[in-house]
Amino acid sequence: MRKLPEINCDLGEGMADECQIYPLIDSASIACGGHYGDEDSMNESLSLAKQHCKKVGAHPSYPDKQHFGRKTIKISAKDLTKSILVQIVKFEQLAEKKGMQMDHIKFHGALYNDAAAHSEVADLLTDFIADHFHNTPILAPPHSQLEKHLNQKGLNCRTEVFGDRGYLDNYLLMPRNIFGSHMTTEPEISSHLENLLKNGYLLSHQGKKLKVAAETICFHGDNPGIGDFLPTIRKKYWK
Repeated sequence: MRKLPEINCDLGEGMADECQIYPLIDSASIACGGHYGDEDSMNESLSLAKQHCKKVGAHPSYPDKQHFGRKTIKISAKDLTKSILVQIVKFEQLAEKKGMQMDHIKFHGALYNDAAAHSEVADLLTDFIADHFHNTPILAPPHSQLEKHLNQKGLNCRTEVFGDRGYLDNYLLMPRNIFGSHMTTEPEISSHLENLLKNGYLLSHQGKKLKVAAETICFHGDNPGIGDFLPTIRKKYWK
């Protein structure tokens, strides 16, 4: 019998009713100021996670609140890694004050996608991780440049698949402007997960079977349908 992956969720991003999501997940990746968030929002999310006994991780981004971290920005390697370090350290400090440990690090949005697709970005970020957080697990897409560089450098990698996003033949996420890139209803998400959880593959947008063994499955906290589909999904597959 296949071991079920954990459920994680990107949270602390200003969405209403976040408190209803925590009972249904195993871990939360909390925005720490790059694309969204400040000390107050991080403390609020950390308190909810502690209340429900959930693991927490830092969710750093390009420093770009204007575009919610979903656009690649021009920034030097030095300034980018400095910003990421500030974001993660602040999160870690706030978590420690609540008696919580940082379970993982997950890059957000365009930074996540750039590290998945581009070797030079993955190399930069994994060097940064090796220097500052070499014992911390990093959530990475399957068959990505980020996963490759983490493994090459002997760093801790957890393979992550999105439960509410479509994939291309090359394992990269479908661009957000393509129809079908987002799943917001229980039937379409169940169809997506059925292949992954029972048969060990993702069905790409073009119909290709992508073999993958995911350790964690992510749902976006800002998915407009999450309040409707997640309770059913959790009960259906994670009984």
